[in-house]
Parts: sequence; structure tokens; C-alpha cells
Amino acid sequence: MKVGILFSGGKDSCLAIETAKNKGWEIAYLLSVKPTRRDCYLFHYATVELTKELANMLNLPHIYTICNEADVKKEAQIIHDIVKKNPVDAIVLGGIGLQETQIKAIRDILFPLGVEVFAAHTGMNHEDILRDMVLRGYEILITEVAADGLNKDWLGKKIDMRNLPELKTASEKYGFHIGFEGGHANTLVLGGPIFNKSIKILESEKIMDGEFSGFLKVNKYVIVEKFLDTKIRV
Repeated sequence: MKVGILFSGGKDSCLAIETAKNKGWEIAYLLSVKPTRRDCYLFHYATVELTKELANMLNLPHIYTICNEADVKKEAQIIHDIVKKNPVDAIVLGGIGLQETQIKAIRDILFPLGVEVFAAHTGMNHEDILRDMVLRGYEILITEVAADGLNKDWLGKKIDMRNLPELKTASEKYGFHIGFEGGHANTLVLGGPIFNKSIKILESEKIMDGEFSGFLKVNKYVIVEKFLDTKIRV
């Protein structure tokens, strides 16, 4: 099966890539959409520009575009237009946190093209998924927060086995999804088992627009390559 993967650079879309590889699917391209506004419905806002580096690290074709809309149908149209020009059998989503009406918008607009739309790990336990990814070496950075209990202290923090119990306790206390489904938070994967390089952030800033709402802006980073020198990026 030939697939395109909607790729934010976060934990779920990276797991979708791993799933596709394990199933032997042909990954035709990764599709990343960078919003110019934070009220976009379908796409992550923070650090999406770093998907260019991640796709290069994975040696996978990458389509990158901008979204100026905050309307589900208009946002879905962006996906439609790209898929129409770059046909695949299916578009694979990372998480299942989009509201059903939003998932339906993507399915409906791609249906006339005969393209299937599905999430890579629907029905799986997200706490188990997160723990397994951390244990297997995924470096998962929290880049956006939008929920009570996820404050500035969590923003820019890597999820590891030391703070995972704290995250679970907070999710149970405040009611946000531990896998961040529903837009409670977004992440960026800096490295992991599917990569032979990693991103190391040198300079970043936390931009808060409320007590429990904000995002991380990365100003400088390096690509760390095995046995090679680092490449500084700004």
C-alpha cells in the first residue's frame, strides 16, 4: 500500500512512520502543514518547521506547506489539493485526537479521490504507547500546552521515565489525556529508533498566552550525526 503520512514531527506521527515501515507500506511522502495562526483546527502550530530536518534525517520525501486558515473545510482542502497532485492509496494520521467532525472533514474531502484515511494506532492504550516509546529511546519534547495542569513548567520538557508518573498523576487530577489527544498538548520528537541522527536544541523560548496555554519557539539547534560533526542551524 502506498501511503502519505500527515506529519507534525510529534510522537504520534513518528509512530505512524514506524508502523508504516513495520507493515511494509510504501511511504510516498510525509505531509507537513505549518499554520500561520494558533487557532488552526487540523494542524499543530509549534515547531512544525523542524519537520524539514526530521524528514531529511529519515531520508523520506517531504511536502511542506503553509496554512493561513482557521476553518476545518478550508484546512482539509489543503490536504485534498496536495493529495490530488500526489496520489496515494491512503493518508495516515498520527493520533486520534482530532474531533470526529474534523477527521470526517479529511475523509469526506479525500473520498472522491478514492483515498482512505485512518489513524495508525486507533484503539491502543496511549499510556502504554508513551511508555514504550520512551523506553525504546524516543526523545519526546513537549512543545505546546493547552490544558489545566499543563503549565509553563511542562513546556520544553522531555518526557522520560522519571517524569512520566508525574504526568500520569496530573492527567488523572486535571482530566487531560495522557497521550494529549484532543489537543491538550503537542510534541516534537528530537530523535529515536527510526532516526540515525537527532536534533539538539541550543536556544528556545516559552511563549505563554495564558496560565495553561503556550508554545515553544526554537531559535537555534544542531543536528547531531553519529561519528560526524554537528551542523548548527538558526
